This record gives sequence, structure tokens and C-alpha cells, in this order.
Amino acid sequence: MGTGNRGLIAAAVTVVCAVTVLAAPGTAFADPGPAPSPAVGAPSPGASAPGAKDLEAVREQLDRLYRAAAVATDEYNAVEERTRRQSAELAALARKIVEGRQRLALLKEWAGAAARAQYRSGGLPDEAKLVLSDDPREFLDGTGRVIQGQRATKGLIAETERAQQDLKTYAEDASTQWRRLEANRKARAAAQKKIEKQIARAEKVESELEKEERERLAKLEREAAQRAQTAWLGSGIMEEIGGEASEDGRKAVEFATAQVGKPYAWGAEGPAAYDCSGLTSRAWASAGLAIPRTSQQQWKQLRQVETEDMRPGDLIIYFEDASHVGMYVGDGRVVHAPRPGRTVTIAGAGSMPILGVVRPDPA
Repeated sequence: MGTGNRGLIAAAVTVVCAVTVLAAPGTAFADPGPAPSPAVGAPSPGASAPGAKDLEAVREQLDRLYRAAAVATDEYNAVEERTRRQSAELAALARKIVEGRQRLALLKEWAGAAARAQYRSGGLPDEAKLVLSDDPREFLDGTGRVIQGQRATKGLIAETERAQQDLKTYAEDASTQWRRLEANRKARAAAQKKIEKQIARAEKVESELEKEERERLAKLEREAAQRAQTAWLGSGIMEEIGGEASEDGRKAVEFATAQVGKPYAWGAEGPAAYDCSGLTSRAWASAGLAIPRTSQQQWKQLRQVETEDMRPGDLIIYFEDASHVGMYVGDGRVVHAPRPGRTVTIAGAGSMPILGVVRPDPA
């Protein structure tokens, strides 16, 4: 085997072991002279707390930043999933290469023994004949030993050629998988930077707010969600939704709701923390059904159902880019992992823009 293939094999075997704002400056004026001391608790000159309109702009800005982080998280999770599959494939290739080398070494040993036997007595060693024989009983009966020896010789040559070709193919496949892994590693690192950048920007915006402003902002968030939920319920949708959960759906709901209170963490699949699709995929895994890892994959690959036909256990996909997912639990509610800084919670199913509904189980 050439030096290049040996390098690929070494790389493949190595992989088997390794794979495991809001503070705007005040307007400047000429100094009119000494200013009186401010009263205790009064705001500093040139600064004022953001009004309701300003805080609404902050809420919208934070929503955009966390949505961008969610999109990048989906991208990261998709790359992570591909990396896992390719790592497993590369590990399998590495095992095949090792086994192929062992097989080729044995065949070469037989070929050497055959050459020696041919020189001495005109035939293959008996053990090679027996293994390569098309009919071991004929060999053992002692009939047609010459013919059998010729067949075994041809079989040995053909088997050696196949083993050499297999090794070449495995080495080429391993090289391709290695390049894909490297590309995915870079894509994963890029997605991680996007996530961290968006979250850092959002956290900076929040950190510049005073405690009262953060409380008012949280109230605005709740009010916006409540308005959306009220509008959704006002459409009369609950008069049409009444499906009962399947047995697997019930198990998935039980798992998901048991995670309420655990923190959101991007890329997390439990048990201590979850991101949105990490929660839904693990919940369905607990019911014995493997589903795609990301919300976008869940939207594309799972069976879509009409909103009025949804039942507990179904997944509600949110936003036009399918960047968020929650699990419907009944009574117009959904359990989901919202975003960084929040915990798994029960919320109104219509509190975010619904893209559609998908059903993981075939029942």
C-alpha cells in the first residue's frame, strides 16, 4: 500500500481515538454657572430613564438579537449533527481499513506459503485450500485435489486483488470524510461565533438598563406575548382544536413538562439545560422516537398537520425561518425553551408567530 494511503489510514485510525444600548449622550449646552445640588434620588443632569416608547424599541432590538442567535444555534446544531454522523462513518471506515490490512496480510502469507508449496509439491497449503474452497466437503473427501488446488489458487489471487481494491476504496472514503469533518469543524466554529456575538450584544443592551427599566421591559415582553395569545385565541381556533395525544405523544409531553424551570443553553440537549429543539428532540426520544435535531429540520422533515388538527405532543414551529419550536401540551399552551437568560416554561401557544405544526409520531 502506498505512503499516501498509509497516511490516510493513520489519520482515520487517529480519528477513532479522537472522536470521542441604550445610553445616548445628553445634549450639550453652555455652562450657565454652578448648578444647584440635585435632590436625593433625582436623575443626573442630561440623563433620563427610557420612556415606554424607548423601551419598546429596546424590546424589539432584543427580540431581533435573540432571534439571530436562535438561527445561528440551529445552524450550529445542524453542523454538530452532521459531524456526529461523519465521525461515526469515519470510525467505521477506520475499522474496515484495519480489518482489511489484517485480511491482506493473511492472504499474502497464504500466497507465500503457496509459492513455497508450489515449488516443493505443486499446490497450495491445505489450510488455504480449505478456506478458499468452493466446496470444503470435496476437499475433505480428497477427491479432485488437483482441480481444487487450481481453484484455490485462482481464488487466492482474486481475493487478494479484492482486498487491495477494498483498502484503496476505504482509504479514499476516509480521506473524503476527513475533509468533510474539517469543513464542518470550521462551519461549527463560525456558527458558534455568530451565537456568542448576538448574545453578547443582547446582554450588553440589557446590562445598560437600570433595575426599574429591566422590570418594565419584562412587563412589556409579557404584554406583547399576551396580546399575541389573546389575538390567537380570539380567532376561535380553540373551538376546532380537540385532538387527544397518542400514547407516545403523552410520554413526550410528560418528559417536556418535567423540564420546566431548567435553563436555556444554546446547543444543549439536557439533562441540565436545553435549547428549543434540544428539548423537543429529547422529549420524543424519551418516547422511543428519534426526530431531527433542529427546528428547521423538524419543520422540513416531519409530517405537517393543520393547526386546528394538532394534539398534545405535536410541535409548533415559529417564525418564518422556522428558528424556534415548542411542544403543544393542550389547552392552548406550549412548553418551550425560550432563549438565553430564560428557563423552560409553559406559554401561550399563540404568543409567537406560528409558521406551522408538525407531528413526529406516525399514529
